Amino acid sequence: MNAPRLIEREVPPRTAWALEQAGVAPLLARLLAARGVREAAELDDSLAQLLPPSGLKGLPEAATLLADSLQRGERIVIVADYDCDGATACAVMLRGLRLLGAQPGQLGYVVPDRAVHGYGLTPTIVDLALEQQPALLVTVDNGIASLAGVAHARAHGLKVLVTDHHLPAVLDGAVVVPEADAIVNPNQPGCNFASKSLAGVGVAFYVLMGLRAELRARGAFTEVPRLDGLLDLVALGTVADVVKLDANNRRLVAQGLKRMRAGRAQPGVMALFSAAKRDASKAQGFDLGFALGPRINAAGRLADMTLGIETLTTDDPDRALALATQLDTINRERRDIEAGMREMAEARLDGLIEALAGALPPAVALFDADFHEGVVGIVASRIKDRVHRPTFVFARGADGHLKGSGRSIPGFHLRDALDLVSKREPDLLAKFGGHAMAAGATLAVDDVNRFAMALARVADEWLNEQDLTRTLRHDGALPPEAATPDTARLLDGQVWGQGFEPPVFCDRFELISQRLVGEKHLKLRLRQAGRLVDAIWFNHIEMLPERATLAYRLSLDEWQGQQRVQYVIEAAQV
Repeated sequence: MNAPRLIEREVPPRTAWALEQAGVAPLLARLLAARGVREAAELDDSLAQLLPPSGLKGLPEAATLLADSLQRGERIVIVADYDCDGATACAVMLRGLRLLGAQPGQLGYVVPDRAVHGYGLTPTIVDLALEQQPALLVTVDNGIASLAGVAHARAHGLKVLVTDHHLPAVLDGAVVVPEADAIVNPNQPGCNFASKSLAGVGVAFYVLMGLRAELRARGAFTEVPRLDGLLDLVALGTVADVVKLDANNRRLVAQGLKRMRAGRAQPGVMALFSAAKRDASKAQGFDLGFALGPRINAAGRLADMTLGIETLTTDDPDRALALATQLDTINRERRDIEAGMREMAEARLDGLIEALAGALPPAVALFDADFHEGVVGIVASRIKDRVHRPTFVFARGADGHLKGSGRSIPGFHLRDALDLVSKREPDLLAKFGGHAMAAGATLAVDDVNRFAMALARVADEWLNEQDLTRTLRHDGALPPEAATPDTARLLDGQVWGQGFEPPVFCDRFELISQRLVGEKHLKLRLRQAGRLVDAIWFNHIEMLPERATLAYRLSLDEWQGQQRVQYVIEAAQV
């Protein structure tokens, strides 16, 4: 894999100065200004600064629908999704509705089996929900493109509330939404909500805020219930779904992390920290995205997401730990399957490159009969990272069709690309959907090569050489006096993530020593201006020359009760 092109972020000097004058530490002011923060008020992560629910189109209708069902004692069934965002959204909705007055036995949920039902509110999922005799179906993290499923539900006399954050379907060039009784989705036509980046769990939380206001107006409360106890779940789903961390999402995540650090998270969340051997009192976004989220997702990939939802909804700490331990075991199995499948995918990729005389197509699509449907998305992401190309990986589904998951690169809107492919090849895609950076598609087994060529054609038209060159944006040199545990703790206290990337510094170093540890990590001793520092490059085994330009993150290394700074290498240029 070629080294990325290193590009230093631009720092607006006036903005950085204004943040400093407002009391932000100089280094942090520079980092925040480079990420678009314009004033210190944006750093206020209090609940009072959240965008008001009133901006969401469809929320009044949704609140009325839910309030009526609650007060009539009607059965409400939540239709979840099989990823972490869907599981946390389901848990938030179930817990929130109970807080707001749902009676015992009034609530239920269904979640699709990835291999059996497919994604979203399909007619088969409606039939499954009908077994619980609901009056109202509420989708979370799905439904905006479920035209047939909503129609099927309403044909059976059900009311339907769609809460989602994905893009709606496009038919014959026109955006269409299902004929639900109410739809809450910041990305639906005509919605002016200032944050289009809410995760599905964030939308669910906002719906509950709207419902609480409606019930309060009806005089339903002697004491208004608090909903902030759900924010640990909102934070987990938001980070795990890799949505852009705009100011509103950062506030939601910051509030959730505070609850985790204070030991006030749901029993299931605390149990997941324990199963992952992470310290909840030091919770960071990294823990949610790379430790807790994958364990919840593993249930939907290899087993049944019911296990994940039960983990997040139980109030019994012992049961939560038992369930979290099961999720940890499933996640270990997922990692083994992924490792083998990634090896096969890379062999397929190498064969493709060889067939093209060493060149890479502008987009990649891979299939093998032994691929596992549950991990195609993860493997697509790994291949995309290796070759910096839009990548689809397909596996054979239970119905005989190929089920593919794609991951993209900046500048290539994957869902729009699939829409163009479907227009050019009307009989190629049985189903598709998603958003800019991730999408799914279903097609016939014999059509994978045709799909690969059609996607590559779009990529060739939309992407130039610069787009296809991997880049790493960094924050310039770290002042030597700032390479301290205090600085690392300052940075760890912020919310970083998608669209608000954690700081990466870049400088020239002399390499004093380097050796492999654990057979796959490069351990380094660096010198700069007479100062020595330890560094590690995970999953990298190639030795570096005596001098190199290194891009790195600052981390705290704890050993025998002592904390010291360690650099985590991200890239190198000789």
